[in-house]
Amino acid sequence: MAARRVGREQALQALYAVGVGARDPAEAIDEIVGESSNAEHRAFVRELVLGTIEFTPEADRVIAPLLESWAIERLPVVDRCILRMGTFELCRRPELPPAVVINEAVELAKKFSTEDSGRFVNGVLSAVVRTHASA
Repeated sequence: MAARRVGREQALQALYAVGVGARDPAEAIDEIVGESSNAEHRAFVRELVLGTIEFTPEADRVIAPLLESWAIERLPVVDRCILRMGTFELCRRPELPPAVVINEAVELAKKFSTEDSGRFVNGVLSAVVRTHASA
């Protein structure tokens, strides 16, 4: 499995721990990534987690109008974390191809959420690209 995909999985796990377990982000990252990972990998996960948390209010403003008949608070926690992380990457990491970000988010949804979450995440993040990523 690609190192970046593993990093995104670990970032999602840390975001979930912070969101559900009210864990300290740094502690969650340290626990999930572990000491054996190289510095570059740890930095990637840390950037995703801390960037997503900092960007959450803006991500929610971007995502909310795209959730036809849904409120962000009512989404499954995993889906909410994936959407926020994907929106962070789309809006704040322009060096990444949007198709890669969306594909990685869809794969996370398929692995960690419901059967329909992959399509849902794909639709919402594709709409983010159309409406906000270049803004």
